Amino acid sequence: MKCDVVVVGAGTSGLMAAISAASCGAKVVVVEQNQTAGKKLLLTGNGRCNVTNVCSMQEIIKHIVGNGKFLYSVFQQFNNQDIIAFFKELHVDLKVEDHGRVFPVSNKSKTILEALVNKAQSLGVVFQYQRVAKAIVVKNQQVVGLSTNQEVLSCDSVIMATGGASFPQTGSNGSGYGLIRRLGHHITPLLPSEVALVSKESFILDKTLMGLSLKDVCLSVMDQHKKVVSHRLDFLFTHFGVSGPSVLRCSSFVVKALQHQTTVTLQLDVLPDVSYETLKDFWYQKEVQTMMVKQWLKEYVPSRFAAFLLHQVSISEQQQIANVSKKQSQQLFSMLKEFRFEVCDSLPLQQAFVTMGGVSLKEIHAKTLESKLVKGLYFAGEIMDIHGYTGGYNITAAFAGGYVAGYWASQKKS
Repeated sequence: MKCDVVVVGAGTSGLMAAISAASCGAKVVVVEQNQTAGKKLLLTGNGRCNVTNVCSMQEIIKHIVGNGKFLYSVFQQFNNQDIIAFFKELHVDLKVEDHGRVFPVSNKSKTILEALVNKAQSLGVVFQYQRVAKAIVVKNQQVVGLSTNQEVLSCDSVIMATGGASFPQTGSNGSGYGLIRRLGHHITPLLPSEVALVSKESFILDKTLMGLSLKDVCLSVMDQHKKVVSHRLDFLFTHFGVSGPSVLRCSSFVVKALQHQTTVTLQLDVLPDVSYETLKDFWYQKEVQTMMVKQWLKEYVPSRFAAFLLHQVSISEQQQIANVSKKQSQQLFSMLKEFRFEVCDSLPLQQAFVTMGGVSLKEIHAKTLESKLVKGLYFAGEIMDIHGYTGGYNITAAFAGGYVAGYWASQKKS
């Protein structure tokens, strides 16, 4: 079969790449190993699909902590506002929620997926499902086709949009990396990001705090006594360690550090809006001196966490504030403002939301996303060494990269 552009992968970036190339008049074939398109896309945003974020381009790049600056040229061609306009043209109603996150009004990822597939089909894009890409066919360092388990597709360009190695059950199993390596490309180490962390602290092992959620706390990754990074979001204790939005945000820094050390220290500020001095002032107010410590503490933290903290500093739950020693009260304040614990591992890459690592950016043209080694070979989405936080940032990179790769791949048609 002859076409202009073959897109490998019918996920977020692959669908946008196909639409972009077909909009420029290219004959496009999408090769997808699953029975349907967008299997991983349906899971994003807890099944609601956080399509982008309305913050500034500088903020988006800041939140794409893994090589976000590489995308400057891409975002100059297609950015978050273009994504919003694109879906409005497809008559998909969108809404903005907390932290600038953009969702479909329907609250269903299916709305986004159907809009993308319908648009692609209206442009004549051919979908080949249950097809496995076996090799990118190259002649004189120029793409001439793609070999699948069914046939060889002749084409001028191939866009690799096979995703990373997280959520392999969706088809994002890292299979694309092998095809790329054979052409001489380097793959940087693949590590989990946006992932829950494992701890062997006694309160984790004995499940004292399992299932306890703390709202709007500040979590920091520590190096000696310095904060490497801090994020203020919700936090969750689990049966194996810690999770929740704040942990996921910090996880890439932890995973990197664990490559050369056995543990990493995390610090929790349970009351980020209350300073240490203010906490002392509240404690020493005359009217609270006869109050039981547990009663006072429950004003600030959940009762289970209050009981845990009091046990840690050897204060009786029934003890009156007036009878607590200065040393004990200072220990309690420190636990509220600087509760430190060690993590020693993360859940595996297969259980991470995002893959850290991928095709080396040194081998990709930033403007076109074309390979520097093979003409007519393009990359889009998580297969590249780019990763960001959840909250609409990774998917923004995927949509934008897909659009740009699709546009430039379409210009190669004979």
